[in-house]
Order: sequence, then C-alpha cells, then structure tokens
Amino acid sequence: MNAVLNLGKYLFAIPFAIFGLFHFMNAEAMKGMAFNSSILVYIAGIGLLAASVSMLIGKYDKLASILLALLLIIFVLAVHLNGAISGDQNSVGQLLKDTMLAGASLLYAKYVARDKAVIG
Repeated sequence: MNAVLNLGKYLFAIPFAIFGLFHFMNAEAMKGMAFNSSILVYIAGIGLLAASVSMLIGKYDKLASILLALLLIIFVLAVHLNGAISGDQNSVGQLLKDTMLAGASLLYAKYVARDKAVIG
C-alpha cells in the first residue's frame, strides 16, 4: 500500500515540470496573460520546473513547495481572477485548479517535504 501512496509525490511533481516546459515552448502565446511580458512567462516556467525538480529529488522541497503555492496564488490573483469575475467559465476553472494546487502544495510542505534546511 505504501508503494501506491508514494506515487502521489510523482503524480504531483511531474505535471509541474510539464507545465514549466509549456511556458518555454509557448511563451509568446502566454505573454498576454503575464502583463504582455514573455520574461514573466519564462520566470514562471523556471519556478515550475525548479519546484518539480526539488520535490522529485527531495532537496529544499519544503521551501520549493511553499514558493510554488505562492506562485499559484499569484496566478489566481493576477491571471484568472478578472476573467472569473467577468463570468468566463474557463477562467473560473483555472482559478479553482490553481487554488486547489496551491492548497496541495502547502499540504506537501507540511506532510511530505523532508528537507527542512531553510524552513524548519
């Protein structure tokens, strides 16, 4: 049973790496959501990739998952909230997804993370 439960770490971390790669592959298409700045899209991609790698190797994973939650909350507030308020159902879905993932990142930090070197 523990072997199955241990898959959760990988099922959580690997999609963030894929999303990070998408930020690099589609920066021009995404920059409209990032104050028309492809640099911000690249920074977000780096953050997603770094968090994923950190969680997968278990180094600074508590710090990484807390910073990931912060990044996701920024996405909610800066990218999805205006569209959700205006009634765009896609924005509502993305807002809920990122809120849920931020909560899961904080749960990861509390219950799964092993490296508490920076944040005890």
